[in-house]
Amino acid sequence: MSPDQARALMYEWVQNENLRRHGEAVAACLRAAAVAEGEDADLWETVGLLHDFDWERHPTLDEHPQKGVEILRGMGVDEVICRAVASHARHTGVSRETRLEKMLFACDELAGFITAVALMRPERLGGMMPKSVRKKLKDKAFAAAVSREDIVDGTADLAVDLDAHIAFCIAAMEPIAAKLGL
Repeated sequence: MSPDQARALMYEWVQNENLRRHGEAVAACLRAAAVAEGEDADLWETVGLLHDFDWERHPTLDEHPQKGVEILRGMGVDEVICRAVASHARHTGVSRETRLEKMLFACDELAGFITAVALMRPERLGGMMPKSVRKKLKDKAFAAAVSREDIVDGTADLAVDLDAHIAFCIAAMEPIAAKLGL
């Protein structure tokens, strides 16, 4: 499945603009990581676009992302994509083995958190520094639904510094800031 096909599927299934933007943000982070690591950028972007495509129709832990993965498999989507989507949620029990799976987990909650921080700033993503993101991470009331544990654990699984990972994700999202509403 190409990024264009994944985007079309996500837009067919996802009506909420913020959830669409989240998929785009995660996809941008994954594409940038793939390029930096010499991996298949189209594949990684596709995974980012699809990781939450079923959330509106299956918004419970009993169903998401398991139902989405079943749908993708039924469509004949590559198992690499299906497994990555399944592994992005702790509750599925699907371990994160590949660099792609680990990167998706490390970027998912962080991309959402960076978006929340940017929406509070007059300059949005412009000039955002890891320090300002980390400060907001300490405020448990801010973007309370975002799992700080997933952000910290995901970054640790990548064996990278949290500030470096935050800076990387900000930089990956900046080129599509307008698409993200930022």
